[in-house]
Amino acid sequence: MIKIAIQKSGRLNQYSLNLLKDCGILIENEKDQLKVVSRNFPVEVFFLRNSDIPKYIKDGVIDLAIIGENLLFEKGNDIQIIEKLGFSKCKVSLAVPEKSNISNLNDLNGKKIATSYPNTLNSFLKKNNIKSEIHIINGSVEIAPNIGLANAICDIVSSGNTLFKNNLKELTTILNSEAVLAISPKVESNKFETIEKMRFRIKSVLSAKKSKYILMNVPNEKIDNIRSILPVLKSPTIMPLVKSGWSSVHSVIEDNSFWDVIDKLKDAGAEGIIVCPIEKIVL
Repeated sequence: MIKIAIQKSGRLNQYSLNLLKDCGILIENEKDQLKVVSRNFPVEVFFLRNSDIPKYIKDGVIDLAIIGENLLFEKGNDIQIIEKLGFSKCKVSLAVPEKSNISNLNDLNGKKIATSYPNTLNSFLKKNNIKSEIHIINGSVEIAPNIGLANAICDIVSSGNTLFKNNLKELTTILNSEAVLAISPKVESNKFETIEKMRFRIKSVLSAKKSKYILMNVPNEKIDNIRSILPVLKSPTIMPLVKSGWSSVHSVIEDNSFWDVIDKLKDAGAEGIIVCPIEKIVL
């Protein structure tokens, strides 16, 4: 039995539960529970406050955690990341008021910066030889310049709407973040096999989300050109059609290059292109 922590509430909670579900790990009656045992996989899921998770990982109370990369950098940058999960992407940025005379990093010398990420900010300032006064605030950091508490802020930025609503503009990005799967340095050796099984399932789900299944009709004389375009796992599947001189070509393409590949396939002679989502890819 392995132990994995996920956020009790917040933006990572539902994403994490969905990921476990997509991996075939059934979690029931998770609401208002501290921990739940899966009935079809040897894992116990802990629902913890986001800020407490790094401490639980370090102490070996839990074996794995789905957590934001930014929080690991702030509270546990000695904790190993074994898989990046691709969701809940954001960044930790420095921002200043729209009408501020601060236009570059050097202008922050001698200024006050409000943040909930003092370790991240302090590391960044030291690296850039900037001496600023750090004010630690838990929550609502964006109001600090408006009430005269600080000249700038260091906080999470997702869409940028919060900055806009508070008349702030981004000065620079300190780090980019996404949800990750982190592992405790104190994991018992007899748990590694189960951890690898879970990691295998996660990688299969993530690969599927990044890919599309594609099938098309292709004149036989153009199959070689089509094959050269397709970025596939090994090679495309080619099956003859009832119509003489034609074949059906099946393959997998990555979602981020989808339309570029489709345009090239059409130009190369592919017709009747059908695209389907993929539930899992077992590599």
